Amino acid sequence: MGKRMKQFSVLLVDDSTTNIVLLEAILEEKGYILHTALSAREAFSILEKEIPDLILLDLLMPKISGFEFLANIRAEERTRNIPVIVVSAVTNADEITRIRELGTVDFIRKPIDIQYLIDRVARTLNQETQTS
Repeated sequence: MGKRMKQFSVLLVDDSTTNIVLLEAILEEKGYILHTALSAREAFSILEKEIPDLILLDLLMPKISGFEFLANIRAEERTRNIPVIVVSAVTNADEITRIRELGTVDFIRKPIDIQYLIDRVARTLNQETQTS
């Protein structure tokens, strides 16, 4: 029969339950294993237990912003190389430059173009599997 494909895990970090539910439904349908966090603090506690194949990160969150979260995971050996796609309403060029400097693989603007997001997630994970 066909060879069994690796199931990739994705960590969604967004303070909007609506966005989490939407992305979770879309990505689970595509066969991804999802972990969700409504805050950076929740995401840090998930990362203590498990390293996902990809993080989808919102920037504008209370208490610890996506920028701080990103800087934090890049500073840690265990999480430094996790690919991160930022999914945010931020459109400020300086902020977009800043997230690129923090090593994100892509930036997707909200409102989300669902097909583009699916394609970017698949492409990022396929590139990751070829290099590892």
